[in-house]
Amino acid sequence: MKSNVLVKIIGGIIGLGLLGFIAIQFVPVNRTNPPIVSEPKWDSPQTEALARRACYDCHSNETKWPWYSYIAPISWNVADHVTEGRKKFNMSEWEQGDGDEAAEEVEEGGMPLGQYLLAHPEARLTDEEKKQFIAGLQVTFGGEGTAGSEEGESSEKGDGDADKD
Repeated sequence: MKSNVLVKIIGGIIGLGLLGFIAIQFVPVNRTNPPIVSEPKWDSPQTEALARRACYDCHSNETKWPWYSYIAPISWNVADHVTEGRKKFNMSEWEQGDGDEAAEEVEEGGMPLGQYLLAHPEARLTDEEKKQFIAGLQVTFGGEGTAGSEEGESSEKGDGDADKD
């Protein structure tokens, strides 16, 4: 007799949990990719390819929304990460000077996020790729230790004022 009551209670709890899980699937989640407004002028195709591989899902308007981004409550976390990533630095709405901290974040291991790498092992950079990527980000966006003229940038400006006193 007691076991029948216990089974009914457990069945009721499971049923309510299942109904709750189904109900939260209907909570709207913003998974849009707004239009691309402006993109960085990459120093090389390799830097751009590494950025697309390791950064674009959260830091561009070209997010690839994986299957789990459609299942609540995980979908809420994914959408929040993308929204915050785009707000801090968006390579699809890039304005000159926006990326000066990008190389530093990668160099210090702050990006890509460990949580992202668990679900996207293809975004993990080898040590050599990381070095190349950091150098490419420094040339593309500037940053500490880059004068901007290392790649002949002063001659590309065409203003001729670089040597004038």
